[in-house]
Amino acid sequence: MKRLAAISLVVASLASINANAGPISTVEVEAAQKGWGEGIVKIGQSKDPRKAAIQHLERFYAFDYGQVLFKPTLASVDQFRGTKKEALSYFVGQDLAEDKGFALAPYVKVRWENEGIITDGDSAISMGNYYFTNKKGEEIKVEYSFAYIKDKEGNVKINLHHSSLPFKL
Repeated sequence: MKRLAAISLVVASLASINANAGPISTVEVEAAQKGWGEGIVKIGQSKDPRKAAIQHLERFYAFDYGQVLFKPTLASVDQFRGTKKEALSYFVGQDLAEDKGFALAPYVKVRWENEGIITDGDSAISMGNYYFTNKKGEEIKVEYSFAYIKDKEGNVKINLHHSSLPFKL
């Protein structure tokens, strides 16, 4: 009986490990997008936006798991932000001269229109437009491509973030 209980415990443990390392679903990507947008709103509304931005980066980006390719919307001089510190500067404005604190606008809502989501086992890619609604109710359209991986706890994290304003003639 003890042996059966021990085997059941091992099987249950392996199942939970495999569940965490399982494939990324479209539903998980959409949930990550929703959470990311809510996090941007939270940063702008926070009494301590720097702390909120650090929490946002830790929750949604894979900086602690490997390389993250980050090309934010309003970056033209220092186009790429490969470190958590550089990403933080973009969101709340601290280190780089062009950073004015994108997430401090503040925004009241972020909505997503996915052109598509491709899942491939433990990674996923999404592309489309997201819209940032400011306090006046105006929407700012931004084009994006994000790629995702899962961390060891099974959380979906961004390892590629590219966004830009639509091309205008």
